[in-house]
Amino acid sequence: VQLQASGGGLVQAGGSLRLSCADSGSIFSINDMGWYRQAPGKQRELVAAITSGGSTNYADLVKGRFTISRDNAKNTVYLQMNSPKPEDTAVYYCAASRIVAGSNVVYWGQGTLVTVSS
Repeated sequence: VQLQASGGGLVQAGGSLRLSCADSGSIFSINDMGWYRQAPGKQRELVAAITSGGSTNYADLVKGRFTISRDNAKNTVYLQMNSPKPEDTAVYYCAASRIVAGSNVVYWGQGTLVTVSS
């Protein structure tokens, strides 16, 4: 699994931004995928997740504003960030998880910085 995240940058509060994460090294369709974030001085937290079957899960703080989706034909997962707030500023990481030899293994991509200005 080789994950490459992109799309971060500076965005104004209330604007929109879309993050992408491409998987170039695995059978993407069988992976559960997720977006996590880590703000300075804070622990990494789950933002949104999508299973191989398309079920989604969101952190309460982003429900109704962020949308996770996947395109298995492009081996890519997306995070659409609408109406971001300054408190959404963080490094965003994508992750893939799959069962390997009976154990859940998580693979991480490099982070992409999102800065939301007020």
